[in-house]
Amino acid sequence: MNTAMKKHILLPLIALFIGLLWTGISYFSVQAQSPTPSDNEVNAVAKNLYCPVCENISLDVCPTTACAQWRALIREKLAAGWSEDQIKDYFVAQYGDRVLSTPPTRGLNWLVYILPPLIFLGGVYLVYRVLRSMKKNKPAQITPPPGESDQTDPYFSQLEAELEQHRKRGE
Repeated sequence: MNTAMKKHILLPLIALFIGLLWTGISYFSVQAQSPTPSDNEVNAVAKNLYCPVCENISLDVCPTTACAQWRALIREKLAAGWSEDQIKDYFVAQYGDRVLSTPPTRGLNWLVYILPPLIFLGGVYLVYRVLRSMKKNKPAQITPPPGESDQTDPYFSQLEAELEQHRKRGE
């Protein structure tokens, strides 16, 4: 075979090989893409994030256009294979810690987790101590049996005398 004939046979074979190779690569790249995440998967991530624009509204229920765009961004990130933590880190890098539903336990934020239980336990202890001291300091009330008078109390003696005078006038 001469070289011209080899070129005519070899060029179409190389073109066919490159075409098959290109088709195979595009086929596998389409197959490698994950399916579009569902609304439930997007909302599972979005419920742990707060809207950076609105106050105290989680991203999964916020009706603003910005939140719809952020949910679409979450959908894209999930489709690209990002984890929930990576998406949260992305939003924290963009908008700060205020977008997280639970503050991170770093810096002064750890006080949010420590102070409420300590204050509650301190209040329970204080109520216990007050009730216990009230029980100890409660004076014993001794009432004399009927018919006996307490001669040591001057007001009681005065009351008895006035009642006696009132009885004598009434008879």
